[in-house]
Amino acid sequence: MHVFVTGATGFIGSAIVQELLSHGHRVTGLARSDAAVAALAAAGASAHRGSIDDLDSLKRGAAAADAVIHTAFNHDFSRFAASCEDDRHIVTALGDALAGSGRRLVVTSGTALVAGKTLATETDAPSPHHPRSASEQAVAALVERGVNASLVRLPPSVHDEGDRGFVPLLIGLAREKGLAAFVADGSNRWPAVHRLDAAALFRRVAEAGRAGASYHGAAETGVRFADLTAVIGRRLGVPVQGLAGDAAAAHFGWFHHFAAMDNPTSSDWTQRELGWQPRRPGLLADVDQPGYFSS
Repeated sequence: MHVFVTGATGFIGSAIVQELLSHGHRVTGLARSDAAVAALAAAGASAHRGSIDDLDSLKRGAAAADAVIHTAFNHDFSRFAASCEDDRHIVTALGDALAGSGRRLVVTSGTALVAGKTLATETDAPSPHHPRSASEQAVAALVERGVNASLVRLPPSVHDEGDRGFVPLLIGLAREKGLAAFVADGSNRWPAVHRLDAAALFRRVAEAGRAGASYHGAAETGVRFADLTAVIGRRLGVPVQGLAGDAAAAHFGWFHHFAAMDNPTSSDWTQRELGWQPRRPGLLADVDQPGYFSS
């Protein structure tokens, strides 16, 4: 199968490329720079020049493939809502290129869209008030048109060496402020997945996903935020403390919502449906390694 991957040189996308290639698939990655073209060639994949800002280039890349995996996203949180709306148009453009073909489109979303439930499951609808629900709404509209589109919801932490996400941000905050903090008693939970396990899930969905289905890439149902903070504090040699109210808001800034989020998530159906079996280290074991603290 020939798979077109957006975000193919990113933290998650590069692992997906390797996963696909190791299972005999041919891969073309979206590349907006010469460096990206070179990275894809070194990995054994082809490059399609373009960007997520160029919808025509996306359509051409999708039209030439047997399946599409969309992982690219603008993570500038100063314009998060606008980026989510941009992603709605990107997903729609990719779906337009596949319409009427039966070829599969796999779109990345997040378990945070169903946070606050006792246990988030694959059948839960996203919060309509969450900006990121734009991507899921776009997928639902494509499915209504007969496009073979499905979702992979990733946890707040997709971890491994080279992580550039929320955990490094927490480590940076703890370094800057001399305090590893959590909100209130820190009992809120984050689901988590190793990026190589996440890559295996994307590959399985690209091969056999159901149209309209949401798959949960949660290898761990929920890791207590206080436990994650304890590892960071011990590694950095700084105090660990719970903060509430204005003190928590001042410490975390724009990240306060995520630091307080309780998002226990089940992937039981995903694992049964696709035979997905996460087997890499868990979040706490992975973070408790020198690589997360080397910079």
